[in-house]
Amino acid sequence: MAIAFVVLYHVHLPFFTGGFIGVNVFYVLSGYLITSLLLAERKKTGRIRLGRFWGRRLLRLYPGLLAVVVVVGCLWFAVGGYYGSNVDVWTEVLLALTYTANVGRWLFHKSMGVLSQTWSLAMEEQFYLAWPPLLALALARRASRLIIMIALGALVVGFSVLGAVLYEPRNGATPDIYFSPILNAGPLLTGCLLAVAFTSPGFVSALRGRLGRAATWVGALALVSIELAIVSGWQQQRVVFGVVLPVVGIASGLLIAGLVGRESVISRALSVAPVAWFGRNVSYALYLWHIVVFAIIVPLVPGIMGKFAAVLASVVVAIASHYIIELPVARLRRKFVTLPVTHGPRVTIEGQEGSRRHVSAPAADHREPVGVGGHRAP
Repeated sequence: MAIAFVVLYHVHLPFFTGGFIGVNVFYVLSGYLITSLLLAERKKTGRIRLGRFWGRRLLRLYPGLLAVVVVVGCLWFAVGGYYGSNVDVWTEVLLALTYTANVGRWLFHKSMGVLSQTWSLAMEEQFYLAWPPLLALALARRASRLIIMIALGALVVGFSVLGAVLYEPRNGATPDIYFSPILNAGPLLTGCLLAVAFTSPGFVSALRGRLGRAATWVGALALVSIELAIVSGWQQQRVVFGVVLPVVGIASGLLIAGLVGRESVISRALSVAPVAWFGRNVSYALYLWHIVVFAIIVPLVPGIMGKFAAVLASVVVAIASHYIIELPVARLRRKFVTLPVTHGPRVTIEGQEGSRRHVSAPAADHREPVGVGGHRAP
């Protein structure tokens, strides 16, 4: 759902003006998956191996990113002017490869073009440089589950309020606070909080009943309703950044909690083999490649048919990227041991790096990524 929101938003299809919220859904899912894996490793081994964690992420994410950057560099003469870039090719490439695209926009007003999607990847990587050591430190100091959850909740609320207070419109452009690794950390922290909550037997037990089903439907309907309700000019509305996006984070958390906690029609639909395969193998590549493909096709094939052709071509390129780039790299990644998450039976949830992991859940027998988009655990 989330990857579809983002792709259709970027191709400017009707009714997807609010598709950018898919990025926030990605963030919540990513925070949940990564924190679940870190907690599982701590429980099984007594420690969190940070070098292993960062190495796995680099091996999973960087080859695809590098391929996209090389192609963009070669085709800059054709695609460099697409999507309102105000930087040259070398600056765009540097910001993408160093995971600093968001900082370039936040502090220096550098608007990227066909590599603009890398700002959200940069947000994640910066967050995961800080969060795993902090979590390891908190666990080493024997911080209780309640203390960690209160701290995370306070940060989510605090960053949301601060973002609304510091909001400044920028002549129709997305405000700088949206690209801040601090002010926009709320969705990632929401996912982290959810993962910590799942270590509570009482929380897991509650989701096995009607609460789990209600959470699934409330979360899903809220996300769809918000996406449809957002109209053009959302960048100029303080309420979007102070209220709407925090609510998106809450709705995403409810959806993920419900899908992991209890089997439902939605969880079964997201676990259908083709859907699960797409989320596991293609969604990250699709996120990387879609704007590049749009920059080539949309100017050549105008109108609605051109937009649909661009989306279809993006999916084809992403599938090719999976087989040509990601599968060979995956053979190297298998040298690293994958630790299971141990909340209960397995549930499938898909993520923005596009993978599939088995995250246990109390009352479901699906897989790890909830089918909300492209974030895959490292």
